[in-house]
This record gives sequence, structure tokens and C-alpha cells, in this order.
Amino acid sequence: MTEITKVSILRRNDQPHRMTKFNTLIIYLVLVCISSCQFEKKEPAIDLEELTIAEIHTAYTEGHYNSRHLVNAYITAIEETDDAINAISIINPDALKIAEALDEEYQRTKILRPLHGIPIIVKDNINTIGLPTTAGALALQDFIPEENAFVINKLIDAGAIIIAKSNMAEWAFSPMHTESSTEGITRNPYNTDYVPAGSSGGTAAALAANLAAVGLGTDTGNSIRGPSSHNALVGFRTTMGLISREGIVPLYLRNDVVGPMCRTVEDATRVMKVMAGIDSKDPITQNSLGKAPDNYTQYLVENGLENARIGVLRELSERDPDPEIKALFENAISDLENLGAEIIDPVVVSDFVNLSQNQWCPTFRIDLESFLATYVKKDTVKTLEDIVRIGTTSEFSRERLKLFSEINTQPDHSDKECLDAYQDEKRIAFRQAIESVMDSLNLDAIIYPSWNNRPARIDFFQEEYKGDNSQIIAPHTGQPAFTVPMGFTSNNLPAGLQFLGRMYSEPTLIKLTYSYEQGTKHRKPPSNNKR
Repeated sequence: MTEITKVSILRRNDQPHRMTKFNTLIIYLVLVCISSCQFEKKEPAIDLEELTIAEIHTAYTEGHYNSRHLVNAYITAIEETDDAINAISIINPDALKIAEALDEEYQRTKILRPLHGIPIIVKDNINTIGLPTTAGALALQDFIPEENAFVINKLIDAGAIIIAKSNMAEWAFSPMHTESSTEGITRNPYNTDYVPAGSSGGTAAALAANLAAVGLGTDTGNSIRGPSSHNALVGFRTTMGLISREGIVPLYLRNDVVGPMCRTVEDATRVMKVMAGIDSKDPITQNSLGKAPDNYTQYLVENGLENARIGVLRELSERDPDPEIKALFENAISDLENLGAEIIDPVVVSDFVNLSQNQWCPTFRIDLESFLATYVKKDTVKTLEDIVRIGTTSEFSRERLKLFSEINTQPDHSDKECLDAYQDEKRIAFRQAIESVMDSLNLDAIIYPSWNNRPARIDFFQEEYKGDNSQIIAPHTGQPAFTVPMGFTSNNLPAGLQFLGRMYSEPTLIKLTYSYEQGTKHRKPPSNNKR
């Protein structure tokens, strides 16, 4: 505002009413302040609790806030609350800049991409340009990938913003707890004396505590479904071959799957839809050609359990369960019935125990050394012996590294014995036994608790670890298995219900889990993390 304008306003105000010198001075000072004082624009207040992709996109289109506002709010939440749970390994320093570019794009096009402006937390064993990919290990603490993993490129193309990477169990060794040499121990946000499970515990704890919209984990045997179960989340282990494993630090590549960890089935479905696809660098994805629908969200059907046939696998659920978990599982069966499903109880798989035995093949050395040669490319970090030499701060990891260094994967295990779920005879036989029972009973899915026991205390995680059902079927057979919240124990710790399907039956599992989720609404955030 110019001096002439200010004076003219004063004169107009002064003529009708002979104002005092004091009032005139006040008006003048206000006008000077308006013209010269710098006022900071206030960030819009955003309630981050339980935000979904759909709600975020509605807010964007209605102008309540934009991507930059949301990213800033989540970063603030991480800075204020993550010390208590230690879920985040690094915040992306470019997240705000990426958000601003997406906001400019939306203003220009008025089109939102499928995950436009959606902040996502990525487990620290998935290659991301410009951010360390450490797998929680000292040997990789300085490794910054030159290329994104295939699935990261797909997520970015869909508009997702990598806001942070999450702590994990070192080398993904532990299904029990989440401890790394780079970041230390992650705690369960529902009770910080307890584990969030492993190895994707950082992603799980962060998502449960509402520190991002959605997240990614990897699952060799348990590591998506276990932490999701312990943190009242939805976790999808998809059919082996539906989603590329390229650019992921392996544990056992023949078992490894990357997948969504989210607070709702709908959000997990939206993320999975973007990630699925054929990748020339991961030949196993060729198996999904023609088997993946273009639109998975069409299967988000609220009455999806009506006339569904669900089998109960007592072989797993009755393995020394905690009484409270058993009660929650029985309640879940009743809920499924009340929501329209027909329950077949029990389902008996012939020779289940023998078929499930000796399915593991310790290919860590071969898979890891291949990753190091392809991506890390450092003369000082080429072999498992280099990893052992560099060392670890975790006693658990030290014992595992010692074990693996003493195993000569070949010739102790021939190529034929270490094939994937499409070629290994033992794996195929196990899957056929399960799917043949499903066919004979016309089952849509089989259910069991994701864990038969509640989360263990961090200080006693090895003694109290038991009841993990996730590692027994899906990693070996290649079948999809989804976990959804099943309720809480008396000490307010979450439990999960797992749905196992046929190969490429993700549409059916989405329909069943969405209907169960909508009919029960078990998910709730940690009370001490409400904002």
C-alpha cells in the first residue's frame, strides 16, 4: 500500500467524523502493518488419525488441504511421536518438494493419479533412489541405490510420495521382533513394552500410529502378516509372481514377497492394484500374465461374505493357543456366519504335517551375494564373509549370520530342491493338497489366527515367541494370504485373522476380508498416539 493511498483513506475517514488524533494514529499503524508486516500463512489443521486414500483425495479436490500440507503434517507427527516407538529410519528430505510438484500438477490438470499425493512409508530393504537401503545392517548403511525397485517406480508413477523409510529386523532375519544395527529396537505403539513382530515392524508400528497414509513391507514367511496382526493392520501377502521382487534385499528370494500394509482393506487393495504387473527383471512375474484383473477395487463388496464358504483349519488354530486369542478366533467365526458365510469346520488336509515339513531352503548366501553384485557393487561388501566381518550390534543377527556362514547352500541343497513355488515338487504337492480340499468342499478361503498368541514382551521375545501361523503354508505354496484385525486382548494388544486363498484368488480374498472388516470394525488406533 502506498503512502498516497494510506493518506487518502485517512482523509476519507476523517471528514464525516472528527476523529481524535489517537484514533487516527491507531488506524495509520494498522494500515502500515497490513502493507509492510510479513504474515506467515498458517498450515491447515489436519486430523491424521485413520486417514484413508479416499478421504485424502476428497480433501484435495475440495480444497481443504494439499499434498504439501499433508506431508508436512505427517513429518511433524513423526518428529513429535516417533521417539516413543522408533519406527522410522529416515525421513525423505525431498518429500515436500515432491508434494509441491504434485500439487502444481493437480492445479494444472485437475486430475488425481491413483495414489496422487499419498504419503507412503517403505521398509528399509526396498531400493529407493536418494535414500539409504540398509536392510538394518552396518554393511549397507552407506548404500544409496542408483535405481528404484520396480514396485517403487510403479508407486511413484501412480503419484505416491515416499515420505520415509522404516526400521526393520536386520536382514529380515527375525519374525519375532524388529531390531536393527542401524536404528535399534522398534516398539509396539499399543504398548511399548511389547514387540511389533518382525521383520516389517517399523512399517507396521508407523502405520498403526498414523505416521503415514499407507506402507510397504516384505514377507519371507511372516513379515507382512505378523506385524500387521500385532498392530491391528491389514497385510496382504499376494500370490507369488503377482508383484515383482526386483530391487529388494533378499532373505530367501524363492519366498520373498513385497506387499501393502495399511489400516484398511480398501487402501491395501488400492496399493496392491498399482504394484501388480509383469517385470522383465523378475521372471516369476510371467506366471501372472492374464491372471490379474485391471481393477481390483471392484471387489470391495460390503456383503461379500454372503453365501461364501469358509473353511476352518484347526490344524493351525489349535496349536496351543492363548485362551484369549482362541476366544477372539471363535468370535470371528461367529461374525463370519452372521455376515452370511457358511462355515465348514474343521477342514482337514490329508498328510498336512508331512507336507508342511522340510519346505525351507536356506538360500540367503546365494541370494544376498547376487544382490550385492547387482546393486551395491562394492569391493569391500561382496560376500557373506564380508557381512560377518563388518559385524552387527544385534546378538540375534550375529547368531543367524554365523549359522548362514556355516551353510554351503549348494551342494548341500541341489538346484532342484531350491526351486520356486511353480517348479519345486514338494511345494506343488503341498499346494495341490490344500487346493484339492478347497475344491472338493467348494471353499472360497481357509481361515486361522495369524498368531495363536499375543505379542511378546521385548525383553523376553525369544522365550515368549510362539503361535506364528503365517510361515507354515503361504510362503511355500505361493498362495495368497491376507490378515485383517480380529480384535484385542484384555491388555489391549491386537490380534489378526488370516484368510488363505487359491493361487491368484486376490479378488475373492479382497471381497471376503473387506466384508469382514466392514462388518466388525475391529481396527482402532493406539490410544496413546491420538492427536
